[in-house]
Amino acid sequence: MQRLTRRDMVRRSVLVVAGTALAGQTAVATADAAPRSPRAADVPPAFDETYLGRHIEGWPAEGGHGGHGGHAGDGHGLVEFVVRIDNDDLHVMQNADGTWISVIDHYETHPTPRDVARAAVRDLNGASLVPLAV
Repeated sequence: MQRLTRRDMVRRSVLVVAGTALAGQTAVATADAAPRSPRAADVPPAFDETYLGRHIEGWPAEGGHGGHGGHAGDGHGLVEFVVRIDNDDLHVMQNADGTWISVIDHYETHPTPRDVARAAVRDLNGASLVPLAV
């Protein structure tokens, strides 16, 4: 059995580091090629339903900020959406990656405004939605 020298160890370490760096660059290049921001064509459909005994509805806002003073609809390709629970406005925002969050939970993201409304109903657990002070 051949004895392993320091030179062999250094050579192998350099090859491992170089291979890892090359794989990392390939992954970054692939991620950069993928589109990240949603476009107006990706507007979620309107909805109107009863979920866990609460009336939830939502639709794309007609220009402006839909009365929310929200972050979306600012010319960056994000969608402005109005969401209501029992006729009370739920402030929702679209993230740059296309996911959605609400004022009820800024940390859990959801794929659609409908999913945000349903999650808010679960989180409210029967409590009323209080309007935001603007």
